[in-house]
Amino acid sequence: MPSPLVIVESPAKARTIAGFLGDDVVVESSVGHIRDLPRNAAEVPEAHKRPWEILAVDVENDFKPLYVVHPDKRAKVRELRSLLKEADELYLATDEDREGEAIAWHLLEVLNPPSSMPVKRMVFHEITPSAIAEAVANPRDLDRRLVDAQETRRLLDRIYGYGPVADTVRRKIGPGLSVGRVQSVATRLVVDRERERMRFRSADYWDIEGTFAAATTGTEVAARSFGATLVQLEGLKVATGKDFDDDGAARPGVAVLDEPGARTLAAELDGAPFAVRSVERKPFRRRPAAPFITSTLQQEAGRKLRLSSGVTMQAAQGLYENGYITYMRTDSTTLSETALRAARSEIGRRFGEQYVPDAPRHYTKKVKNAQEAHEAIRPAGDSFRSPEEVAREVSPTQAKVYELIWKRTLASQMTDATGETVSVRLGATSTRGRDVEFATSGTVISHQGFRLVYIEDLDEVDEGDDTGRQLPPLAEGDALDVLELVPSGHRTNPPARYTEASLVKRLEELGVGRPSTYASIMNTIQDRGYVWKKGAALVPAFTAFAVINLLEQHFPDLVDYAFTARMEDDLDGIASGDEEVVPYLADFYFGPADASGQRHGGLKGMVERRLDEIDPAEINSIPIGLDPDGVLIVAKPGRQGSPYLKRGDDTASIPDALAPDELTVDKALELLAAPKGGRELGVDPATGLTVFAKTGRFGPYVQLGELVDGGEKPKMASLFQTMTVERISLDEALELLSLPRVVGVDPTDGGEITALNGRYGPYLQKVTPDGKKDSRSLSNEEQLLTVTVEEALALFAQPKMRRGQQARPPLKELGNDPVSGRPMIVKDGRFGLYVTDGETNASLRKGDDLETLTTERAAELLQIRRETAPAKRAKKAAKGATKKAAKGATKKAAKGATKKAAKGATKTAARRTTKKAAKGAAKKAPAGSSGADESGT
Repeated sequence: MPSPLVIVESPAKARTIAGFLGDDVVVESSVGHIRDLPRNAAEVPEAHKRPWEILAVDVENDFKPLYVVHPDKRAKVRELRSLLKEADELYLATDEDREGEAIAWHLLEVLNPPSSMPVKRMVFHEITPSAIAEAVANPRDLDRRLVDAQETRRLLDRIYGYGPVADTVRRKIGPGLSVGRVQSVATRLVVDRERERMRFRSADYWDIEGTFAAATTGTEVAARSFGATLVQLEGLKVATGKDFDDDGAARPGVAVLDEPGARTLAAELDGAPFAVRSVERKPFRRRPAAPFITSTLQQEAGRKLRLSSGVTMQAAQGLYENGYITYMRTDSTTLSETALRAARSEIGRRFGEQYVPDAPRHYTKKVKNAQEAHEAIRPAGDSFRSPEEVAREVSPTQAKVYELIWKRTLASQMTDATGETVSVRLGATSTRGRDVEFATSGTVISHQGFRLVYIEDLDEVDEGDDTGRQLPPLAEGDALDVLELVPSGHRTNPPARYTEASLVKRLEELGVGRPSTYASIMNTIQDRGYVWKKGAALVPAFTAFAVINLLEQHFPDLVDYAFTARMEDDLDGIASGDEEVVPYLADFYFGPADASGQRHGGLKGMVERRLDEIDPAEINSIPIGLDPDGVLIVAKPGRQGSPYLKRGDDTASIPDALAPDELTVDKALELLAAPKGGRELGVDPATGLTVFAKTGRFGPYVQLGELVDGGEKPKMASLFQTMTVERISLDEALELLSLPRVVGVDPTDGGEITALNGRYGPYLQKVTPDGKKDSRSLSNEEQLLTVTVEEALALFAQPKMRRGQQARPPLKELGNDPVSGRPMIVKDGRFGLYVTDGETNASLRKGDDLETLTTERAAELLQIRRETAPAKRAKKAAKGATKKAAKGATKKAAKGATKKAAKGATKTAARRTTKKAAKGAAKKAPAGSSGADESGT
C-alpha cells in the first residue's frame, strides 16, 4: 500500500526519525542541497550557455537564477523520485530555518509531485517522539517569504562573490582570489587588528607588589596574609598598562615608575608603618547568562573546550540529529514551557530547592538581525538526559558540547549568585616623606546560585576578577605587618589577535552575517589563504592586506560594517514581506532609480567607474617602514601568493611563518641583507667548487658550484626533512651531494645495491648484471647514508610490498579524534607533514608546528578536511548499495508475488539499504547547510 514519504537533509536525521515513525512511513534524506547555482562552467547545461553562465544569475532578466542539480546528486534525485511514485503524500521535513525552507522548495521544484498528492511542510525544533508526532499532526504550507529571503541572500552572495568585484580583485591582485559579502568583512576585522599590532609600540612600567598581614601582638597567631598592589604615589595614580596609548606614551596625570624608581621606592618603604585607610563593602549579585544561541555556543565552546566553530557545529549537528538537543541554528534565547519545567525539576532534584528561583526566568531579548523565533539551544525532551548518560552514547567531543549546553541551560534557570565585595586601601609614608597607597579587593560568596553549575576549572576568568579571593577581617585604622615588597616590571601588550570565538562575537555585535553561517565563514577565510592560525590566534596573510586595501580604497561600502549589517535588515524585510526580491537586487546591482526610471550607481557602475583608477602597485604594497637612508620598504603578496619584500629594486622572500606584525624594519633589513645566491657553506675539497644551501620552488636544497652560461647544470640534492638551510653544515651538504650511494653487491646474484632518494621517498635499488631491477623502501632519509650491505640484504630478503605499504613511523602521537574516536598521529608524507586518524588525512597548515601541535588543533584540521573534501566514496558506496539491493529485491519479489508484495519488498529493501548505507555516508556527506551561503567563491 502507498505510504507517506518524509524527506530530511541528512542520513543520521532520517535514521532517528524513521525509528519514531515506524515501518508505515518511508523516511529518506536528500543529503543536503540537491540543487544550487552551478559551481563552474562545466556544470552549466549546453542549452544555457550564455555570457552570464559563470555568474548563473541573469542580471538583465529580473535576476533569474540558473539552478542545476549537482552531478553527485543526480542518483539521489532518481531515488527520491522513485520513492515518490510509491507514496501517497509528501512531507518536507528539512530544518526550520530559512535555508531549510529553501531546501524544501528546491526539493519540491525538482521532484515535481503530482498535483493530486498532498505536500506538507513538517517542522520541529527537536527530534524526539513527541516533537515528531506533533509535527506530523500539525504540518504547514511552504513559506515562500522565507524562501525568497534565502534565495535573495544566495543571489546577492553570488553576485558579490562571482561578479565584477571578484573579477577586479583577480585582475588587480592575483588569480584564484575571492571576495564575499561576509567573508570580506570578517577578513577586514582580522586585518584591522593586525594593523593595530603593527602600529603598536610597547612601553615598560613598574609597580610594587606587597604582601601584608593584620598586625599581631604577643602569642596571637599571625593573621592570614593577603596581597596588594601599589596604585597611588603622591596623590597620582600609578600607571598600569591601560594608561598607555598605542605609541607607548602615558596619558597625562599618572605616575610612571621605571625600574630604578620602583626599587628606590621599595627601599624607602622598608620599615615604614602601614595601616588600613579605607574599607568599602558592597553587596554582590550576579545573574546567570541566557541559554545558548548559535553564536554564543560557538564562543563558549571555543573558550572553554578549545573547539573551532566548525567542530562545535559539527558536534551540535550530530547531537540534534540523534535527538539529544534542540535545533542548533537559532537566534532566540527563549525556552519553552516544557524546557522551563524540565530545567527547574532537574535543578531541584540535583542541587536542592534553594537553587530554584520563585518564578522561571524568561530571556526574550534576541540578537540584532535575529531570524525566526526558534527556541534556544537546550537538551531535547520534556526531561533532560544527564551528561553522564549521553557521554556513553556519543563521541567525546559531542559529550563535551552536550555537557556545556546542559550546564548553560540549567544555570540559566537557577538563582542569582550573591555575596559581598570588599575593596581595601592601605597606605604609608616613605622615609623621604612620599605618600603611597596600595589596593586590594575580594569577594565573599554567600550563595553560589548558578555558579554551582556553570563555574568550573575550564571556565576562563577575566583578568582582575577577584571573585572568591579571601581577605582577613580588616577595619579602617588597623595596623599592618609588611611581609614583603617586591618591585615588579611589566610591558604593555598589543591588542590581542582575534580567535574564532572572539571573531564570531565581534561579527554578532556588528550585526554582520548570520550565526548559522559563522562556522563556514571561519573555514572559508582560512581555506582561501587569507587567514592562518598561530595557535588559536587568527593571523592575516599579506594577500588579505592587498584585498582589503582594494576594497577599502575603491569599494568602501562593500566592507563597511554598518552597510553590511543594513543588508541583513533588508533581507529580514524580504522575509517579512516588506521588501521585494527583484527591486532590492536591482538597487544593489544597478543602483536606485531616479524620477525618470533610470538607474545610477550600484555595484556594476561602481566597478566600471573605478576600474581604471585602481593602481595594482599601490594596492599590493603594504608599508613596513623606512630604512636608514629613508627608502620605503614594502611587503607584497606576490601573484602566486608567495610574499616578498621590496626596497627599490632590491627584493627578498618573506618566510611563510612570519606574522605581519613581526615584520619590523629591522627584520626586513635582515631579510634584504641575506645573500641572494643562497647561504655559502664552504668549498668542496674534491672539486674546489663552492657549496651553497638554497631554497627553491620545490623546497630547500644544496648545490655544488654555480650555473655558468653554456655550462653544465650544477649538481643539486634536496635537504632531508630534518635539515634546514640555516643549520646545515658543509659536511652534511657533501654527504647529500654524494647521493646516490653505492651500498655494495649482493653475493648471491651479483646485483649492485644503491641507496637513492626518489619521488616517493628513500629507497634501495638492486640491478643485476643481466639488467633485472628490484627495489625496497627505506623507513627514513638518514638510512640513505648509514644503511649497510647486511641491512640491505635483509630488506631484499623480505617480500616486496606495495608502495606506501611500509609506513614510516609516526612523528608524533596525539589523543583520539573526537569524531571518529580513532587515535591521531602526525606523519611525513609526499606533500609534507599531515595528521591522520586512519580515515581522514589533513595537511598541517601555515603556522602549525610539529612540536606544539595539540590534540585539539589536530582534531580541528581533520574536521575542516571532512567538511571541505567531497565525500565521493561514501556517496558512491551508498548509491551502489541502494541500487543493488533495491534491484535485487524488486526482481525477487516480481517472480511470483503480487504487485503489492513487489512494492513492499522494494520499499523494505530500500529502507534497509538506506539505513545501512547512511551509517557510513553520514560521517562524510554534508548534512544540513551546504556552506555556500556568504562564503564567496
